[in-house]
Amino acid sequence: MPAACSRPVETFALLIATAIGAGCHSQPPETSPSPASPGLARGIAEADSILTAAMGTSTAGAVLVVGRNGAIVAERAYGHARLNDSLGAPLARPQPMRTRTVFDVASVTKVLATTMGVMLLVDRGTVELDAPVHRYLREFRGPHLDSITVRHLLTHSSGLVQWQPLYYHAATPRQTYDVIRSMPLGTGVGAERRYSDLGFMLLGYLIEQVTGQSLPDFLQQEFYGPLGLRSTGFTPSRHNVEFATTETGNGYERQMVYDSAFGYEYRGDPTAWNGWRNYPLEGEVNDGNSWYAHGGVAGHAGLFSTGAELQVLVQLLLDRGESGGRRYLRAETIDAFMTRDRFGHMVGWAAPDDAPAGSFAHTGFTGTYVLGIPEYGLSIILLTNRQHLGRNSRGYFPDVTPLRRAVVRALLAGAKNDAGGSTPDR
Repeated sequence: MPAACSRPVETFALLIATAIGAGCHSQPPETSPSPASPGLARGIAEADSILTAAMGTSTAGAVLVVGRNGAIVAERAYGHARLNDSLGAPLARPQPMRTRTVFDVASVTKVLATTMGVMLLVDRGTVELDAPVHRYLREFRGPHLDSITVRHLLTHSSGLVQWQPLYYHAATPRQTYDVIRSMPLGTGVGAERRYSDLGFMLLGYLIEQVTGQSLPDFLQQEFYGPLGLRSTGFTPSRHNVEFATTETGNGYERQMVYDSAFGYEYRGDPTAWNGWRNYPLEGEVNDGNSWYAHGGVAGHAGLFSTGAELQVLVQLLLDRGESGGRRYLRAETIDAFMTRDRFGHMVGWAAPDDAPAGSFAHTGFTGTYVLGIPEYGLSIILLTNRQHLGRNSRGYFPDVTPLRRAVVRALLAGAKNDAGGSTPDR
């Protein structure tokens, strides 16, 4: 057992140390990546060491995919996709993570599903970024709602609150929409950037209203199908599919409702609803508002995919809307979405502070991350199942932010070295 795999993990209750030891090394890829340039190859080797050492402490497992100028140069799996059975006991044979493992990508849904859908509608002229939302969702009216635009929703500046357990009041998308419309705003429209799941739920409804199709059908027809993606979509089939296990039930979200000191104030009666899941989640979206109120299909969360298929979508944006000789989006549309606003972010996307200007990124609560770096033609997909290690004594899952930053730093240093530039501070 490597030394990095034998470190204790004190407070993460679901970690079974003996089950982890066999899977700390990276798994060989199931395809043959293209050769990496010398500098990037060194960066990949360093990232590989960082991820190998993190198994069992930061996450149960991970998949890393690195693309350079359109070619995948690294595709590796680490650790385990599942350690425990439905009762929490260690599996006799923990399920290894594989590069083909399918992840609940959580809020990466916002960019590689919903934002891309809106981009296409803007590209076709059927939606305008600065039009009021009520042009497309006619019932979205009111003294404050009237001034909320599509851009406000995409840039998290609509004034809508960040989160509420909408499933306490709604069991269908239509009911959820009515609840959102009736809620008071948290801040003034356009006053500040405040991340909001509710805004992206509305964008999902908007896409469906404008296209007359369900969100999954629209995205499958316009992007996922033509791009040849077979594991990307909502409410995935569980037949012959290996999933990365996330949380056991929704204990974290339950604490968000019941514990006002946890950071999310719910002013209703926490005991008024009790439909919580209590089993290991595989192939079911972890997010409660997506699962309980939308049946797993929502604009803010619900997408499942693999590392390699997410790389295809990021590469489409790096290639300015073209793939396989087909144009999906005009370059001008991509530019409009990738321009920073006064809050320092892009339309739908975040502008990472550890990558060159023009880079675009997004995280997902389950432990997922996608990053595009146009300056170096670099794409980085890092997927983890950090939730599978359980929560610490304060109720929090392992923080994979330091791990992600270390991996990005190593890969970016390699890309810079190949380009003859200076490496970032380490």
